[in-house]
Amino acid sequence: MALFLRYFFPFIDGSSAEWSTLARTLRWLTLFWALVGLLVLFSASYPVAEADFGDGWYYFKRQLIWLFVGLIIFNKVIHTSLRDILGVTPWCLFGLLLCIGLTLMPGLGTSINGATRWIYIGPVPFQPSELIKPFLILQGACIFSQWSRLRWKTRFTWLGIFGAVVGMILLQPNLSTASLCGMLLWFIALSSGISYVQLFSTALGGFVVGVVSISQNEYQWLRISSFLDPWAVAQEDGYQLVQSLMAIGSGGVWGTGFGLSHQKLFYLPIQHTDFIFAVFAEEFGLVGGICLLLFLVIYATLGLLVASQATRNVYKLVAIGTIVLLMGQSLINIGVATGALPTTGLPLPLFSYGGNSMLSSLMTAGLLVRVARETHRAEVVSLPGILEDDEDGILG
Repeated sequence: MALFLRYFFPFIDGSSAEWSTLARTLRWLTLFWALVGLLVLFSASYPVAEADFGDGWYYFKRQLIWLFVGLIIFNKVIHTSLRDILGVTPWCLFGLLLCIGLTLMPGLGTSINGATRWIYIGPVPFQPSELIKPFLILQGACIFSQWSRLRWKTRFTWLGIFGAVVGMILLQPNLSTASLCGMLLWFIALSSGISYVQLFSTALGGFVVGVVSISQNEYQWLRISSFLDPWAVAQEDGYQLVQSLMAIGSGGVWGTGFGLSHQKLFYLPIQHTDFIFAVFAEEFGLVGGICLLLFLVIYATLGLLVASQATRNVYKLVAIGTIVLLMGQSLINIGVATGALPTTGLPLPLFSYGGNSMLSSLMTAGLLVRVARETHRAEVVSLPGILEDDEDGILG
């Protein structure tokens, strides 16, 4: 019974006493992150939920359900060997790639705010481009950890699959997520020791694709132009950023207090998703913003420590990938809210409303904790079909 309950209630997981200090610390930091995010979401979403649904708790209750499901996945990943997870990763990657393709088919994909990123399974919105991120980490780590030993045919096959993932996300259109996925794979490849010539060529190709996408999609160009001078179009394309900057500035040093944001009262758009940091900064001020950044620094430092102590190269790359995804997406979201980066649609992990983002973030965090656990185990785990270049393996 206790074995069953630990997947639902991590606080009663007695097995954690046998874990390393790093693994236990990262697990508690993740749970703390999710708890604070839930409280901030409640404050940010209450006015709009009350106005739209007559229930201020509407978004909070749904996020709580997703958090509950996400914690089940989080704990399942923590208690599953990386060998088993890596064994099913290609199938999950292909399945989600197929689902991304389905979003592009008329009548199947659902468009929201001009982008077709969702398909519905009954009443539940399903965003495959969000859920595919942790599997890109796993498969990217698997491929690049043994790059020098792979045949060119295998290399080009997987590069083509990775390119298809990024390209199909770009067609939704979703430049921000496509760019994030591309950068995620690039940093994993960089950490694996691939030659700088190959990395530079790939980066240049990605830059060209990004420029072409911006030139073909007017809304992407308007985001960049409004970012350069939002006050010149404060009532048009710069409205979101201007209201976000006003919210952050209104917070001062100590903030207005929890629940007392003024900008969230129908001035700041999408305050419970893309611009939730602006509400956080207004209510908790400069001090709160610095504390959040320090938390991210501590989390990233512990994650890099896990990577540096990893006993296998594939484990190291998985840990690096999780940190790049969680920290990179967090910093991009904060950069957008503060006007340091052009507006994107990337959520703040474990803060922004959205079930798909919650599941993806908690699975990613679970992978990091799992690497920390396996790194300090006495028994060395082998990865069949992954660390050998054979026709019957996962890469064959």
